[in-house]
Amino acid sequence: MLFRKKLTGKLIILFLLILCVFSFTPINANAQTESLYLGGFPAGFTLNTKTVEVIGICDVLTADGMAAPARNCGIKNGDIIKSINGVKVESASDINRIISDDYKKYNIEIVRGGENITLDIVPAKDLTTGSKRIGVLVKDTVSGIGTVTYIDKANNKFASLGHPVADLKNNLIEINGGTVYNCLIYDIKKGAKGAPGELHGVFENNSILGSAKINCRCGIYGDLASNYDTSRLVKIEKGSVNDVTIGKACIYTTLRGNSVDKYDISIIKTDKDNKDNRNYVIKIDDKRLVAGAGGIVQGMSGSPIVQNGKLIGAVTHVFVNDPTRGYGISIDKMLSSY
Repeated sequence: MLFRKKLTGKLIILFLLILCVFSFTPINANAQTESLYLGGFPAGFTLNTKTVEVIGICDVLTADGMAAPARNCGIKNGDIIKSINGVKVESASDINRIISDDYKKYNIEIVRGGENITLDIVPAKDLTTGSKRIGVLVKDTVSGIGTVTYIDKANNKFASLGHPVADLKNNLIEINGGTVYNCLIYDIKKGAKGAPGELHGVFENNSILGSAKINCRCGIYGDLASNYDTSRLVKIEKGSVNDVTIGKACIYTTLRGNSVDKYDISIIKTDKDNKDNRNYVIKIDDKRLVAGAGGIVQGMSGSPIVQNGKLIGAVTHVFVNDPTRGYGISIDKMLSSY
């Protein structure tokens, strides 16, 4: 489930993006792996972003009363803090580290509406902690739930989602690592015409799948945890988009807990060279999936598509006006991304 909802024409990105208020170019591995482990199970993502966005302005209690460094210098909600005194800011901790140094003067570079702006700011000394503060609440992580497509145990890699995690303007979010947890689905909001549904799940914080490394056009990829147990997973061969035929296929996904089930679908169109990675149009045929979820819902992004016993791709989008139909990306493109 992405960390936000994003409508694009008649499509919706399936990974429900929930912003957390806390303070790459793809790396090619062995893309010719012929034997993989099938996914279809949910995962919880906590991704460290490379941007630090201001989401609140607050006062600082000092020995002389309340101070408002950020407000006084003109910082606003939505500003991206780019640097302080020329030192790049990529996390909330960077701000505290930089302003802890004894500079005679502080200037802060922000990005607002695509424009770079430099402001003078005077940090205030917090009466409680004795540390300097500038009086901002910032967001430097995003979290959400999606579906793992496959695990490449030979190279200790995993792939998920089949599409990028994007911001509200549909720009790909650059990440600086992150942690991927196993997850349990506990509820479903059923999809309906004009109102896409979604999976609701909780992270298993004591059970780590691996570390996120890249967020690219083909999904979120990362390195598998060294102790991750693949004994319960099923090995599957890679298929090629060139061999995919119109007709019957299936997807593997999870509607309850972490139990993966197989559901019947039909592939009704193929387009191997589609620039938006919409290589398949699929239709849900399985009455169980339609009854349980209404069709494709947010959180199913990454659910593997299988035809003739081979992994051929992953679910990526749902048609807003028909939740029984959606798009899929080819496994060829996913494997070539990490």
